[in-house]
Amino acid sequence: MNSKISCVIITFNEEENLYRSLESVSWCDEIIIVDSGSTDKTLDICKEFSCKIYHNEFNGYGEQKRFAVSKASNDWVLNIDADEIVTGELKNEIENINLSDNSEVKGFFIPRSLIYLGKQFKYGRESKEYYLRLFNKNFGNFSSVKVHEKVELKGITQKLKGRLLHYSYKNIDQYFRKFNLYTTEAAVTLLKKGSKGRSVSIIILGFPVYFIKNYFIYRNFMNGIPGFLWSLFSSLYPVIKYFKLWSLRNDKQS
Repeated sequence: MNSKISCVIITFNEEENLYRSLESVSWCDEIIIVDSGSTDKTLDICKEFSCKIYHNEFNGYGEQKRFAVSKASNDWVLNIDADEIVTGELKNEIENINLSDNSEVKGFFIPRSLIYLGKQFKYGRESKEYYLRLFNKNFGNFSSVKVHEKVELKGITQKLKGRLLHYSYKNIDQYFRKFNLYTTEAAVTLLKKGSKGRSVSIIILGFPVYFIKNYFIYRNFMNGIPGFLWSLFSSLYPVIKYFKLWSLRNDKQS
């Protein structure tokens, strides 16, 4: 007999994506929403799906998701972002796996496909990246880092075949708003850890290396113009992150 599943989602002004996401997880036994002060129709949409809504001030993605997991009344937790959907194939697969208390498996990695600027990537790493999103909360939880959080689990894991679809960015402006947030948070985290960063020459020379890997080696050139832009912008990420760290270190020393 399968255990009940709590779906946990953190939100902030997600009215554009949320209805689609909640519809895809309406089969879960409960949906936990942790909101950090939405001013759009996010909470109204959540109420349509009878979600359990909690407010929590945002202090990084890791802490926010840990808080969401703590509110789940069931041991098994499915986490999705507000811009992701669970495909019908994934839903059927989850409903047919053993989630009982005596199961040796404590977590499941789920493949995720990127939909970027309206195009689903069929090539490259982003066409099928695995994330640990279904897990028994008695054996793991999200790390507390501000960005690029992930589930840390003690126990056996398996991979599922059904996918999440990630409706990431509808336009370039939206991409760079998040890009700015993520690179700043990453630089601040490195500064707090005492990182000295990288030399300016290594940062600069790293950009063409990253681009060649993203565009040619990972075959994003087969994803058309969105694949080119994704490779270009992704390759800029470490460059901007380390220059922001360099700037923060200079500010601190002045």
